[in-house]
Amino acid sequence: MKYSLRKLYSSNVHFLRWRTLFINIKTKGTRTNLSRILLFGKCGFSIHNSAKINLSNGHLAINRYITKKDPFVGNIEMYENAVINVENTFFIHSGCDVMVFKNAKLNLGSGYINRYAKIRCYSSITIGHDVAISENCSIWDSDFHAIEGKENQIAQPIVIGNHVWIGTNVTILKGVTIGNGAIIAAGAVVTKDIPAACMAAGVPAKVVKENVEWK
Repeated sequence: MKYSLRKLYSSNVHFLRWRTLFINIKTKGTRTNLSRILLFGKCGFSIHNSAKINLSNGHLAINRYITKKDPFVGNIEMYENAVINVENTFFIHSGCDVMVFKNAKLNLGSGYINRYAKIRCYSSITIGHDVAISENCSIWDSDFHAIEGKENQIAQPIVIGNHVWIGTNVTILKGVTIGNGAIIAAGAVVTKDIPAACMAAGVPAKVVKENVEWK
């Protein structure tokens, strides 16, 4: 075993847990630069044998705990031909529930989603780099039920840009694009596009401040 590989595994012993080994062996997809799927704590998973998780330059950490005694249960489900693409390391913290449905794609850049979040990907959800998503957020790219005469609008892609900060209890609905550097205030319901470097708040969310920066 090469030194770099030995060092990686010795500093991350949870790699050696049978559930983590099993999901990496069982799940199809490409893994480059020692990238791995990491399962923490009480995490359930159901991944169809045609689904793929592709990792480029980092890990996908699922149900990562905030404290070592974190009791919350996470879940990830992937259906026929579902795909998750991860460019760099992305953390999905404990208690999150992620579902990627048949033929859908969830694209993740880098950053994190905090506890209790829900993602429902029926078509396409893209989350950029250096993204901070707070607790109890929901991201849904589908209405799940069709309005008569508008059946083709039931699902529409969501795009969240780079360096976006999404506050607690935010809901992001289908067809929305959030520009780079935007801030979504706590409790907002995003139903329309939010431009880059803008702060949006309210139900439905509207721009309340422009040319914002955060760190």
